[in-house]
Formats: sequence, C-alpha cells, structure tokens
Amino acid sequence: MKVDILTLFPEMFVPLKESIIGRATGEGKVQINIIDIRDYTLDKHRKCDDYPFGGGAGMLMMAQPIFDAIQAIDPDHKAIRIYMSPKGKRFEQKMVSKYLKCERIILLCGHYEGVDQRVLDECIDEELSIGDYVLTGGELPAMVVTDAICRYVDGVLAGESLKDESFTDNLLEYPQYTRPQDFRGKKVPEVLVSGNHANIDKWRREQAELITAKKRPDLYRKYKRALEKQNKK
Repeated sequence: MKVDILTLFPEMFVPLKESIIGRATGEGKVQINIIDIRDYTLDKHRKCDDYPFGGGAGMLMMAQPIFDAIQAIDPDHKAIRIYMSPKGKRFEQKMVSKYLKCERIILLCGHYEGVDQRVLDECIDEELSIGDYVLTGGELPAMVVTDAICRYVDGVLAGESLKDESFTDNLLEYPQYTRPQDFRGKKVPEVLVSGNHANIDKWRREQAELITAKKRPDLYRKYKRALEKQNKK
C-alpha cells in the first residue's frame, strides 16, 4: 500500500511516523510519502494561494502547483486521487475495504478557503469528509483516513486485534479490563476471569449490543436488520 499526501504543511504529519503506522512504514508494509505542494509552484516566493475571483474572505489554493504536483507523481493516473473536503462523502469504516484494494492512494489536503475548482475537475476522482464540521485544512482528515486504511494492511496488526473492533457487524466494542483485578473497589466482571470462553464470548456480544443500543441507536437498528435478514436465510 502506497499513500501520497499532498500538502502545504508537511511538518504536520509527524504523528504518522509514530506508533503502529510508524512501525509499519519502517518495516516496509506501507509507504507514506508527504509531498510539499510548494515544491511545484512557479512562483519564486513559493506562493501557492491567491484571492478568489468574485471576492470573498480568505485565500484559495491555486490550480497550477497542485496540478503539476499530481502530474509529477502520478503521470499515468494509476492511483485513486482523493481530495479531503467537507463537501465530500463521509468516510466510514465500511469504506476501508474498498481502499485496501487500491495499490496507491493520493490524498490532497486543501487549506485556507479551499482549492481552485478547475484542478479538482481535472485531477480528482473522489472527495472525502471525516464529518460534518469544518477544519483549518485537510491535513488532519488525511491522517485519519491514512491511519484507518493502513492499519488493515496485511501484517500491520494481528488478525485477532481487528476481529471485534467497533463498527464490526454494526456494533460498538464491548468493555475491556486489565490488571489489577480490583481497582478502587471496582472489580473486573467475574465472567472474564472464569476461563469459560463460551460465556466470555456471550458476555462480550451482549455488552456490545447494550452499548450500541444506548450510544448509537442508528447503528443498532442496522445491526438488528442485518440479524433479521441472516435469520431468514
């Protein structure tokens, strides 16, 4: 899996060098390239933004540096090109499997008031949003999408770690506990120290259902509908 991230602020991506994703890149399981759009501007002062036609507050990222950057790294359009935008389709867990099938992904980070529409029309395949709110730029969303996808690349995490995560089967994850068994008078549920794995699995499923019904009734309804369909087969 190769991810190219185009940004005006490459220094923001230090977190991707840490923890699980950092280890995965170090071991060659994923390749993440941070590309400075300013390296492709024709302006001697490395300027990449200007005032929008028609007026309005703020500055707009110019088409030329973005276009040239994308053409330089993906001249044959073999990668899927994604613009991180509040106007995009909302990124969800179920979409991860789709992007895992791609050998290469390019993520364009907007900033300021956004990006000249012409370069989006010319170069971008999809627009993605991580939620219904506006951020100062696309850098944080690009990190979110990169992390969410790369952690599922073969060998990055153990299979067991991925099996019962939140959003698997439209359920949130069950509560988890570690040592000590008694913390400030609050004890780990007896079933988890019973050694009876069938009862543990049952308890975890029940807890996942209860938590999802309480915190995300929308997900719980999807879960129940899927369960009803499965039972009818």
